[in-house]
Formats: sequence, C-alpha cells, structure tokens
Amino acid sequence: MGEKPRESVGMPLLAHSELLQKAIGLRSSNRLIYSYTKSFLGFAAMLSDEEARKLSGMEELVSVFPSKQRQLHTTRSWNFMGFPLSAPRAPFESDVIVGVIDTGIWPESKSFDDAGFGPPPSRWKGICQSNHNFTCNNKIIGARYYHLQGNIREMDIPSPRDSDGHGTHTSSIVVGRLVTNASLAGIASGTARGGVPSARIAIYKVCWSDGCSDIDLLTAFEDAIQDGVDIISISIGGYSNSYFQDPIAIGSFHAMKKNILTSSSMGNGGLSFYSIENYAPWLLSVAASTTDRNIIARAKLGNGVEFDGKAMNIDGLDGEMYPLIYAGNAPNISAGHDARYSRYCYDGTLDGELVNGKVVLCDAFTDASVPLLVGAVGVIMGKDGAYDPTVENFLLPVSVLDSNSTKQVLNYANSTSNPTASIYKSEGVFDATAPYVASFSSRGPNPLTPNILKPDLTAPGVEILAAWSPLGNPKVSYNIISGTSIACPHTTGAAAYVKSFNPTWSPAAIKSALITTAYAMSSSRNVEAELAYGAGHINPLAALTPGLIYDAQEIDYIKMLCGEGYFTTTLRLVTGDQSSCTSSNNGTVLDLNYPTFAFQTQHGKSFSTSYRRIVTNVGAPNSTYYAIVNAPSSLKINIEPNVLSFEALLEKKSFSVKLEGDAYDTIISGVLIWSDGIHNVRSPIVVYTS
Repeated sequence: MGEKPRESVGMPLLAHSELLQKAIGLRSSNRLIYSYTKSFLGFAAMLSDEEARKLSGMEELVSVFPSKQRQLHTTRSWNFMGFPLSAPRAPFESDVIVGVIDTGIWPESKSFDDAGFGPPPSRWKGICQSNHNFTCNNKIIGARYYHLQGNIREMDIPSPRDSDGHGTHTSSIVVGRLVTNASLAGIASGTARGGVPSARIAIYKVCWSDGCSDIDLLTAFEDAIQDGVDIISISIGGYSNSYFQDPIAIGSFHAMKKNILTSSSMGNGGLSFYSIENYAPWLLSVAASTTDRNIIARAKLGNGVEFDGKAMNIDGLDGEMYPLIYAGNAPNISAGHDARYSRYCYDGTLDGELVNGKVVLCDAFTDASVPLLVGAVGVIMGKDGAYDPTVENFLLPVSVLDSNSTKQVLNYANSTSNPTASIYKSEGVFDATAPYVASFSSRGPNPLTPNILKPDLTAPGVEILAAWSPLGNPKVSYNIISGTSIACPHTTGAAAYVKSFNPTWSPAAIKSALITTAYAMSSSRNVEAELAYGAGHINPLAALTPGLIYDAQEIDYIKMLCGEGYFTTTLRLVTGDQSSCTSSNNGTVLDLNYPTFAFQTQHGKSFSTSYRRIVTNVGAPNSTYYAIVNAPSSLKINIEPNVLSFEALLEKKSFSVKLEGDAYDTIISGVLIWSDGIHNVRSPIVVYTS
C-alpha cells in the first residue's frame, strides 16, 4: 500500500480489515495474517485467486502479489581485494549498524565476541528476541525472527539462532571480528575477519528449512528500517515482473527513502542471459567472482598421473592407493541394471561386491551417496556442461574432474589390469588468473529496465571461509562455501566501511563510490563482459576517495519510474506524497544519474543515443577533471563538455554522453574515465543486442 502517511489516518489494522471486507465480505475476519505499519503500509492475507483479483482493482493499493518461498542465494578475500588489516579505520565504525536478513546467527561464534565494545548507539530502537537460550550482546545488538504463516518445522528453531549456517557465514563476512588460526579442518587457514570488524549487527531471520517467505521478508525490511540500521544485506532472491510486486525491491525502496542502502546478491542462475535477480536500480546488485586461492582435491592414479579436481575433502585417503573401478563395469545385474545406468552411479545400480573397498569412477556428477552406501572408499566423477570452479561437500573423499580429465581416468581404468587410485584431502593453491566471475553467478541484462546496467559489480564469492553454525555441521565452526550470497556481504562490508567515513552520504553516493573505483576486469574469461561483472571487482580502499560521485535521490527514481510507465496513482501511494508523472518529471531511464551506461539495441542495426549525468565533487576543492574514453571502432563516444573544473567541495557539474555505432557484436564495451591525475572515476559503457 506504499508509504506510511505523514499524518495519522486512523488505525491501519482497521483500515486493512475494511479493505478485505470490501473484497471478500464477512469471511475476512480470520484472513488477515499481518499488517505492515511501521516503515510502510501493507498487509498479508489468505486469499483465493479470485479474491486477489477483486482486491487488486482497489485504488488504495499499489500491488497485490502472491507470497512466494524464495531461496538463499571469507580468511583470504579481503586481502585479495587490496583491503589489508592495516587499512585506515574511522572512529564512527563502531556506530555503524548492519542489518542482515538471512537464516539467523550463531551468537557464540568467536566472530561475534563483544569484548571491548561499548553499549549500542543511542539511536538504536531494535529488540532482541531471546528465545531458546539466544542472547544478544554489544556486537549483536538486535535479533528478530519471522514465521508469520504456517507452523515452524521440528528441524527449525523458533528463535534468531541459526540452524543452517548461511546467516552466520554472511554475517561474519560483513562484521566478523578478527579470529586467528581459523580454518576448515586445516584448509584455508588464516585470520578470518569481516569488512567492518568494529561495526554492530542486527539479525532478521526470515529463512527456514522450507525457504524464505515474502511475507516475512517484507516484515524484516519494515523492522530494520524502523530499528535504525545503516546498511541492509540480503542474500536471498527471486524473480518478479514488476518492481512493486517484488518484496526485496519494495523493502529496499523504502529503505532508500530513509537513507539506507540495500546490498543484494544477484542469484546463482548460471551463464544464461537475463538470469539475474535483485536488479532494481536503487539496489546494489552483486555478482560472485574468484580469489587467488583455489581449493582443489587431487586425484592420483597408479601410473603416477595426478589431476587437480574439485571437492571439499576434510579427510582424504592419505596417499594410499586403492583399486579403481569404472561404475559402468560394476552394474547391479541382480536388480536388472546394466552399464547404461550404473555408469552414472544412480541409486541401486551398483554391485556392492564389485565396488566395496574401491575408488569408483562415475560418469555423472552426484552427491556420492550411492557409492558410499555400497562400500566405496572414494569417488572420481565428471561434471557435464560448463565446468564449475566451485567446491562441493561430500560424505567421502571425492575429486570432481572436467570432461577431458575424466576421459583420461576412464582410459587408464579400462586399459590397466589392476588400476589403482587415491584421493587427497583438499588444499588451497594459488590461482594467478583470478579474479573472474564464477559460472554459477547469474548474468544480466536487467530484464525490467534493460538500459540500467546490472550487475553493478562483482566481489569474492567462491570458496570463502567464514563462521558457521554447529547445527549446520557439528564438526566445524568455520566453513567454506560459494555463491553470490557470499559475494553480497563483501560489498555490504565495503559499503559500511565507506559509510563509516561518510555517515551523511546517500545510498546512491555510496554505490557510486564502489562502482566507479572498482578494478577493471577482462572479458577473456567471461565473454558476457559487463553483463557478468558490471563495473568490475570491488576495491574498498579506493572507494573511500572516489573524487566524484553520481548521486541520486528518491525523486530521481520517481522520474525514472514515470518514464517506465508507472502510473501517478501508484507512485503517490509508494512515496506517500503528491508525486505525479508530468511532462516536467517524466524522465527517461537514460537520464537516471547512474554511474554506468547501458543501451540495448537490435543486432546488425546502427544506433544513436544520449545520456545526461551530474557529478558531485568529493575530492579536492579546486580540481579539474578530463574525460578519457576508450572503445572499439564500432562504438563512438562523445562527451560534452570533456573538461569539468571545480572550485569547491560538493559542487556539481553536468555533462552529456552520446553513443553512436553499429551493433554487429552481441556486446560492445567501452569506458569513460574522469581523471584529475589523482582520481580516476571509471564508468563502463556497454551496448548489447537483444
């Protein structure tokens, strides 16, 4: 129902009941699940499809949409970004409050020890729901949990306590304290830390064993805004065909209005174009990339040949050689199976007598449970399609190989009278090709607003060590996992770091600082270029001194939404004022003051388009910036004016960008850099074809 009115209009709960009454009559009394009244207006109710259609026609409403169950989408990573322990720290860092919407937290982890912390900032309004022996401290200053619809399963804990591990992991990446000698069974050993170790954290648990409900997501946003967080981190996703039918877009819009930036993961949908999630222009959308530490699980054959496979093996076979058997040569004939099925290690297809005590070669990627059940001591397996560079956890030693390596193992197994193999405990090795975007990381472009570049940037999200819940795995207190949900808290931490030095900066200003100072990346490993990595790899230290920023306020997004066809009545409800779409504010998306430039056109056609931008000086008071452009011959870039001279801090200057060219390539990449000799304010320019 949009923004909370500035003046009281009666009891919202009663108003919500009356709206339901209009739609479904006397049956409405027990249908209302929850009323949103703190940071914005809305309600959740049990409705049939027909009742929802009736309700959606009412002028008081912005949108009516079904509540979906959404899905969850670090020792070396901060150093890899050029963000060492010795980085300068602001006194205000301990006053920064990060809200994490996830699976909860394990408060006993060393990463959240509050030794040396004073009381929470006086502006903090949050609470701590201390169910099931859960307690907050001066590090974890607030914790809530939400399960507004249905019963909580036995395997879940009705408290902010994390029974999964994901929320503990993401939280420690953002604000975790320094923990020396952290590792996963000796793997990736080092000092675990978050981006802002002195910052406070507030936990909003919305994810359970059955997913993350839209109803709970919106409630968490409402509370986080009201509680007084400075940054929101959300590693959860899902697709919606309208910004105002997406709880994350809705919640983050209202957060933006209160000067709160929301950092979000963009999904693990893989290499397909348009697979991105969380792409609203006011969100910071993050892809996942590698660091220079690559976790491998070596496999060694009896002929001495070794392969650097992938898996997270806490234990290995200690170099001992075991008989190797190809699964296609061990079918469970008594159960009616032959090599056509056993080669893939499907359930029930393997002969236990043939497999017991051996290393099994499987043609398909599996969880290895079938070979384990029939007595195998280890598994070598291939992975079809694009070879994913991430590790997986298994219940016995495993080495996942690319297709070429798998063929070599098969040839050895079938051509040797007594083939043997061993699989080793996982280890970290140096990867000089990093960073590159992981194959699981979703790709752009933005499906709703294609002329806004998404993702914004990329951050470490592959094989990251961070704190873990013992309920997720009782054997470990730190775990290694991958995903864009792990990249997101890295940008959250960097955003909080910038915020600690610039507490009055808007969400758009912080976004701009992070985007325009990102390390440039190459399309040699990621052919999707900016549609995979956005502006590039995050650089937290450089973001402290961006020189110029592209700022934007609520009105700028309203203008963009007007230009995208959203109606005046909808926008008035969202903003809570008399905003309207007129000829004076019906802006084109190309003129949203975004720090990157994107344009979608037809393949094989000539194109021409223009943008207007305003930059604010946050560098030296007296400075002159010169425009530097770089692009292939198929893309002409004209900047007017191409010199910007400033005489004061916070002075603003406008300029235009004109693009012309021929779209014979799927993606054409260029760049605009404003340079004063000290600061290089870098904005990618990408033209892509539909």
